[in-house]
Amino acid sequence: MIIVTGGAGFIGSNIVKGLNARGITNILVVDDLTEGDKFRNLVDLDIADYLHKDDFRQQLQAGRLSGIEAVFHQGACSDTTERNGHYMMDNNYKVTLELFGWCQQHKVPFIYASSAAVYGAGPVYVENPLYESPLNVYGYSKFLFDQVLRRHLERLKAPVVGLRYFNVYGPQEQHKGRMASVAFHNMNQFRTEGHVRLFGGWDGYPDGGQQRDFIFIDDVVSVNLHFLDHPEVSGIFNCGTGRAQPFNDVATAVVNTMRAEKGEAELSLRDLVDQQYIHYIPFPEDLKGRYQSHTQADLSQLRAAGYDKPFTDVQTGVAAYVRAMLKNGRL
Repeated sequence: MIIVTGGAGFIGSNIVKGLNARGITNILVVDDLTEGDKFRNLVDLDIADYLHKDDFRQQLQAGRLSGIEAVFHQGACSDTTERNGHYMMDNNYKVTLELFGWCQQHKVPFIYASSAAVYGAGPVYVENPLYESPLNVYGYSKFLFDQVLRRHLERLKAPVVGLRYFNVYGPQEQHKGRMASVAFHNMNQFRTEGHVRLFGGWDGYPDGGQQRDFIFIDDVVSVNLHFLDHPEVSGIFNCGTGRAQPFNDVATAVVNTMRAEKGEAELSLRDLVDQQYIHYIPFPEDLKGRYQSHTQADLSQLRAAGYDKPFTDVQTGVAAYVRAMLKNGRL
């Protein structure tokens, strides 16, 4: 059996989908469906069982789990604005530590979600403590376990891989609310209001010009499954495209793809702004000093670990995302 924690969530459910595509269905999904809408991410998937995260944690500590072939640990509080450090450190750091210890004891491969948030404001995004300075407790919760792994790397009993996700977007993130991708918000804004909203200029960047390394969910799943296939590799790896693109590119791709579906012509960024399809709003005061204005994954270590597939650019990935949402009646 393969365990996917956070398996009803965005990345977790897509990993389950990727496993299903390989014919793997003996999967235990661990999550928290207190906010029940996430169940929709599981409807089309083939799994063996579901456990609430607290029940799973108790069974793990009581030694009741066996026959586990691998663990994809995607479960976490991913809200970068969460200020409750006690909750964040228990939910993100301590649970990861417990799972790591169990997997080492039972010699089970462990692939877990780290985050580009460990780098803070950057500007260097290389898997090295010299460049790591998280801006919030979410980033710190990920950073702290990465440090634990580094201390154990030379004496591991089973493979462990931490993937530092950059800005992931794609289907099945609808439950994430404020923390859903800008592509998701732009789609819904355009559907309901006829325009999209982006942050105005700040931190030396023009309107809509802050840049992120946006990675399509299909590429994230591909990277995860690569490490499942290569248990000889352990370590911490960036999971981004190696390409920084401005938020304007996301908005342009969303609007032009939705316009194309109605038979309307593609417009340039200047035309989209002039015709009021893109609105810029003042940069939020509460995010100043706690916001990554530019991210770009260094992929040297990921490539050295044998992952050689190309990554999807924003224009292609966002267009595919919009079409998938329209096809499924989500827009």
